Amino acid sequence: MTVHAIAVDPQHPERFIAITQEQPQPGPYDLLVEVKAVSINPVDTKVHAGLRKNELAEPRVLGWDASGTVLAIGDRASGFQVGDELWYAGDITRAGSKSSHQLIDAWIVAHKPVSLDWAAAAALVCRYWAAMLIPCSAKMVLMAVSSPGRFS
Repeated sequence: MTVHAIAVDPQHPERFIAITQEQPQPGPYDLLVEVKAVSINPVDTKVHAGLRKNELAEPRVLGWDASGTVLAIGDRASGFQVGDELWYAGDITRAGSKSSHQLIDAWIVAHKPVSLDWAAAAALVCRYWAAMLIPCSAKMVLMAVSSPGRFS
């Protein structure tokens, strides 16, 4: 199967081009996702700015905040089934979500809230994770400071 994507043009990194690739196969912990919606995160613009400054050997697919449906599951991934609806803020070391299909590590995705449509899920996922992680991180720092040795 062919995957369609929008990528940074290595010849003119200020531009984007349409590309087609073979559909990737999930690694052991991966989910193959049919991308339904993506959003633009500040990370997208920062990574793109960095690519424009450096030489790019091949097209680079950007985009990390997305929502979609599980098509295939790696043999060691758990917690998901084919057909599950997901939302996620992806991994900048891998191909991005500005693509019809994306491989994503099962550890960094969650089931999409049923109250959100595809676009809202893609737009809100980064804000959700920030809202969840920042208070948790602050609490862990306070616990570590107030209980020396507990977290060493």
